[in-house]
Amino acid sequence: MSKSSAMLEKANVYDKTGAIKREVEIEVGRLKELRQKYPFAENLRTIEWLDPDKLFKVNPDEVGEFFTLIEATLKPFGTANLSSSNVYRNARLQINDLKNTLRIAVDDRKSLAQKVDAPWERIGGFGPDKQLAKKIIYCFNYEKATVLPVFNNQHLRHFVYRVSDTAIPQNKHFSVGQEYEHYTIELLKAKNSLPLIKSWNIMYFTRFIYEAYPPPNTEVTTEEKKSGAVTDEQLDMQGFVKLLGDLQKKGKITGEQFREYRSIWMQQATEQQELMKRLTKMLET
Repeated sequence: MSKSSAMLEKANVYDKTGAIKREVEIEVGRLKELRQKYPFAENLRTIEWLDPDKLFKVNPDEVGEFFTLIEATLKPFGTANLSSSNVYRNARLQINDLKNTLRIAVDDRKSLAQKVDAPWERIGGFGPDKQLAKKIIYCFNYEKATVLPVFNNQHLRHFVYRVSDTAIPQNKHFSVGQEYEHYTIELLKAKNSLPLIKSWNIMYFTRFIYEAYPPPNTEVTTEEKKSGAVTDEQLDMQGFVKLLGDLQKKGKITGEQFREYRSIWMQQATEQQELMKRLTKMLET
């Protein structure tokens, strides 16, 4: 069975009660509320009028309305950053840097890669993975249906491998934004290849793929990334080992085969993508 056929089977039985669809309608309503209050895409000058208190209030300290709305709207799609207020405090302190990146985020002349690769990291706490930046970019571009509320590059790559029937070339020289755009395009191609799923709202589709193809636990902290404690190669290895574990649980490979496949992965880097594709297909059949 092809990956697209397997995805269609999952889609045909998804959300039979319509509960998720109703939740997504509420989330879309919150997005529209955000865009009405902050019409940056419709009127670029409103970025200049952004009140620092909308980012972070002082005396007493409190996260401002702008970030509260973003995190509340996108909570179903990833861990909120509200547990730590430092990034929002820094956005207030560096409001000019934030305004500059907001202009790029709403600029239709800029590619998705350029929007993600804008200098968000100048604001303390945005980090090298730029997940908060991706949330902002999504909120101000969602109606174009060219970006998904998936804010982790590793998750995007995982989804593409699980649902795409075509070989997806990797490029280790991609920037964060280039990789994000690359896998976003491929995942949208897979979505739009099936008439049923093509008609789905982007947020609804994203809820579906997170439920149908839950990614391995590859979340790492900013501190780990900065220290170099966890690399992309290690995250890929974690996902591969999880796949082997799932195969072994289903009795599709033995313990000896588990060790052999892991050895091939470690010793033949050029074969990793094809091996992942072959074993994923084995898991699904």
